[in-house]
Amino acid sequence: MELLDRIEDQVASTRLPLFAITLAAVPCPDTPIILTLHWHGFIKERLAEVEEAGVVSYTPVPSSALQLNERWRDLVAVDRAAMEAAWELGAWDVQRAERPGCMRPGAESSEALECLQAFGAFPFGINGNNVVVADAPDADELVEVAARRGYLMWMFRPVRGGIWSEYADDATLTDDGRRNGPCPLAPIPPTCDGCRKTVYRFGIPTTNPLIIH
Repeated sequence: MELLDRIEDQVASTRLPLFAITLAAVPCPDTPIILTLHWHGFIKERLAEVEEAGVVSYTPVPSSALQLNERWRDLVAVDRAAMEAAWELGAWDVQRAERPGCMRPGAESSEALECLQAFGAFPFGINGNNVVVADAPDADELVEVAARRGYLMWMFRPVRGGIWSEYADDATLTDDGRRNGPCPLAPIPPTCDGCRKTVYRFGIPTTNPLIIH
């Protein structure tokens, strides 16, 4: 799964720093995966379409949701792809959330909104502006499956190509905020039997190294 290449292509084309990256998948082999890039940047709203005009407001750049159609057999393959991309982009950790279907009896209404957000299908904008710009033709069908069967979401904050380079206190990083692959950690197979969170820790602090007793 060429996840790292897709991320780097998007960073190169937008020339914007990343705040975070999320990946969402339903527990069904060979279904599309939604990659969402959360940018750190603002669009300047001016009184007129000229450079000299005064800026009246700053609108956050919407996130980019992309559909990945590569085939995969099991969720461990998706897990490994997320870990490899996060490792090489210098993320401190990867957080994987296993979420149950939001159509079950007793589910909170907020779970439906979180499901939509995970797959780049944000149902409304903010102040008339899009929160997500999606290139994901199968997002609605994925949301329907996720609502019934549950879904998984991965999240990490990259140092390379992100806003975190000046805050990174990590002995494992190179000078340009990367790590050389492959990722040394092994994936933990998800159970997909409820609400569960798994954190893969990559970083080692330079100012306060881990002490093993």
